[in-house]
Amino acid sequence: MNDALNGKRVLIYSHDSFGLGHLRRCRTIAHALVDHFAGLKVLIVSGSPIIGSFDFKSRVDFVRIPGVVKLRGGDYTSLSDHIDLSQTLQLRGSIIRQTANTFAPDLFMVDKEPLGLRGEVTETLNTLRAKGVPTVLGLRDILDDPVLLKKEWDHRGTPRNLEAWYDEIWVFGSRFMGNPLAELGVSDAGLKRMVYTGYLERAVPSIAKAPVNLPHEPFILVTPGGGGDGETLVDWVLSALEQKPRPAKPVVIVLGPFMSQALRQQFQLRSAALEGVQTIIFNANMELLMNRAAGVVAMGGYNTFCEILSLDKPALLIPRSTPRMEQTLRAHRAASLGYASMLDGDGDRSADAMAQALRRLEHQPLPSAAGADKVLSGLGIICERTSVLLSEQKIRRQDIA
Repeated sequence: MNDALNGKRVLIYSHDSFGLGHLRRCRTIAHALVDHFAGLKVLIVSGSPIIGSFDFKSRVDFVRIPGVVKLRGGDYTSLSDHIDLSQTLQLRGSIIRQTANTFAPDLFMVDKEPLGLRGEVTETLNTLRAKGVPTVLGLRDILDDPVLLKKEWDHRGTPRNLEAWYDEIWVFGSRFMGNPLAELGVSDAGLKRMVYTGYLERAVPSIAKAPVNLPHEPFILVTPGGGGDGETLVDWVLSALEQKPRPAKPVVIVLGPFMSQALRQQFQLRSAALEGVQTIIFNANMELLMNRAAGVVAMGGYNTFCEILSLDKPALLIPRSTPRMEQTLRAHRAASLGYASMLDGDGDRSADAMAQALRRLEHQPLPSAAGADKVLSGLGIICERTSVLLSEQKIRRQDIA
């Protein structure tokens, strides 16, 4: 463990409208930093309503800001019915500013949204940059279809001169998957600040325990991520399992904490009627389940994709195409590189098509056979860049003084 950054503080902002993706990515980065640097502290500011369900390592903590929900049309609404969106955003912005003022970070990382949700970190960015605090924008490998995202950025007034706001832009993925900022009109100076870190490698937690009732033999793991929009995937898989022939291996379906109770109960009843099929509502350590799996069926979200590559599991991706094309683009590119197979959710939705895909999954090559193990450098690169930025911070502050 490196103690060169002892006493340094990293603040991570994640808007977390709905789902698990942003929180899990930020938590993974935070844990890697405290594992690598003795004495370094990380604080995550998050809007996730279930952040308290996750365990955090020593020297990693979180501040919960009022939650918002992203609707299917792309708009937002408050998670609490008794507070309107404008009040919620005011509260969030105020808490973020006060947290940054009190925590006094030496590095500030913003997840995905350049100025935060509806610009809520703009003032914090300005204040910290004026003090000489290095700032980083973290982006997943794929954001959305560039035509759709450009319209969204235009509507929000998202700045294209990202170099005016950020010292570096970290892309948590591989160049092979494309440039997430392509065709968005980002300035050349901003593009020059991009650093492709590689994907964030995941490992099986050493102390966490998997559910005790898992099958003893390897199984097919079905996971729709948070589950809030996973009903199509789960319904399609169950329709395939309800016919013959079926995969030889047992099936474990993780429904997700955000799936509605009514849908959850329907899927539990259907699964209970099938031999060798069981459901789990939620497990905060998906790596444990995936490590036991012989193959994975997923929607193609970023974190699940990282786990598939890290644990080297054959995967069948069935991506969603709304409200973003992110998962569809990732699945297509992953399939073209040989990292996974995919079924287009907008194509043949028959039970037979899914049944055939599940049987093919049992004989599919591992991602490492296509070189996927060589694009998992993310956490190491992040630690390297953090060390560089924090080492340069003293000089920056002396110049400002």
